[in-house]
Amino acid sequence: MSATVSFCLPSAHGPRTVTMSYARVGTGEPLLLLHGIGHHRQAWDPVVHILAAEREVIAVDLPGFGESPALPDGLRHDLGTVVPTLGGLCEALEIERPHVAGNSLGGLLALELGREKLVRSVTAISPAGFWSPVERRYAFGVLLAMRQGARRLPLPVIERLSRSAAGRAALTSTIYARPGRRSPEAVVAETLALARAEGFADTLRAGTTVQFTDDIPGLPVTVAWGTRDRLLVRRQGIRAKHIIPRARLVRLPGCGHVPMNDDPALVARVILDGSR
Repeated sequence: MSATVSFCLPSAHGPRTVTMSYARVGTGEPLLLLHGIGHHRQAWDPVVHILAAEREVIAVDLPGFGESPALPDGLRHDLGTVVPTLGGLCEALEIERPHVAGNSLGGLLALELGREKLVRSVTAISPAGFWSPVERRYAFGVLLAMRQGARRLPLPVIERLSRSAAGRAALTSTIYARPGRRSPEAVVAETLALARAEGFADTLRAGTTVQFTDDIPGLPVTVAWGTRDRLLVRRQGIRAKHIIPRARLVRLPGCGHVPMNDDPALVARVILDGSR
């Protein structure tokens, strides 16, 4: 079951009210889950039930994605705003320094939360921000093509494609190594989430100058990368390890950019091990 919470953030034009959608389940130490650009919190569904056996899991729709509305006027969809927004969310939900796991954009946000010491551990899965200029342009080009495709396809076509493994591959093989494993309902929902994401353009625009360059001392950090990631190639994980030398670098064999559906048991184990 999803819920929403509203809280105030400062802006140059006075306080602004931010509303975010989330799902909360399980018991144990709190674990915040952050999805990638154009996705929604349901990206984590394949692993939530495993994680919830040992953690209180809070999966959120980032601002302008899923069921969370875009940030109000006066607030930008950039790291300098979204990181404090996530801090405000935790405060509103009375969660003090959760563990955090993020994928892609969510992985970058998780690392930023770690850098700000707002969390107690970080698991970053194929995080953004370790790209070369060429790799970033390639990834953004692919994301834009995916977005345009999702917006152009009529719903009946998306539903028809989702019913076959080949159709699901056509819609999602850029992010999943094993797209046939994704359920038809999930593929329809995430294609619509990509098409309707209010924050997509502003978030992508803000990412053009992003590069993660800081170590995160004094905090457990795990960086995990799928060996079949077609969006952010896995050599970026080596760069992440150079920048955060004490981080645990984990290979996810046979997994794509969004590995939670490719190998739920492995991804859940990596997150649980990284959040002890």
